[in-house]
Amino acid sequence: MKKYSTVIFDLDGTLLNTIEDLTNALNHTLQEFDMPTRTLPEVQSFVGNGLRLLLIRAIPQGEDNPQFEEVFAAFKTYYTDHCKEATAPYPGIMELLKTLQEHEIPMAIVSNKNDAAVKRLAADFFEGIISVAIGERTGVRKKPAPDTVFTALEELGEHADSAVYVGDSEVDLQTAANSGMDCISVAWGFKGRAFLEKEGASHIVDTPEEILGFLI
Repeated sequence: MKKYSTVIFDLDGTLLNTIEDLTNALNHTLQEFDMPTRTLPEVQSFVGNGLRLLLIRAIPQGEDNPQFEEVFAAFKTYYTDHCKEATAPYPGIMELLKTLQEHEIPMAIVSNKNDAAVKRLAADFFEGIISVAIGERTGVRKKPAPDTVFTALEELGEHADSAVYVGDSEVDLQTAANSGMDCISVAWGFKGRAFLEKEGASHIVDTPEEILGFLI
């Protein structure tokens, strides 16, 4: 088994279970604009490509809706302010991160969630453990483009050839490939093992502890 010396983590569905807060924020915004709400399983199927695409999938007419930009702005603001009310790390995640920290493994978070929410969640849950956290930024291509991954590696002072990407979706598989990195796919996230196998994932883990075998 190849050993890696750096790890880049996806956030939603990988480190944190954020689906309840995403669903609540979305439905709060939809109700505010008299639009039909969505179920948690629906929202779970919409996530992975950033908040904008989540909203495109969730509202009537998508981006063609004349109120889209207004609704999107309201959604981003509300979610950033309420992004950790029901959100928590998955079981075993904190133990994993602390073990990696003890072994001086450089770590970063790269997400398609808006940058303000990513930085707030990283600071609230992983302060002192993960210092580099990058979300969607204006003018920067989001995942599966490699841009934010390369930015994270640069901030860490590391290189893609010694790093591995950890995520829960097909977007993460594509991101890793586009970045020239291997991918560890987690079965506890929003997509599940059967989906990941169908997408051709090479390394699938069922518990955070299994990730240690790739790094230590």
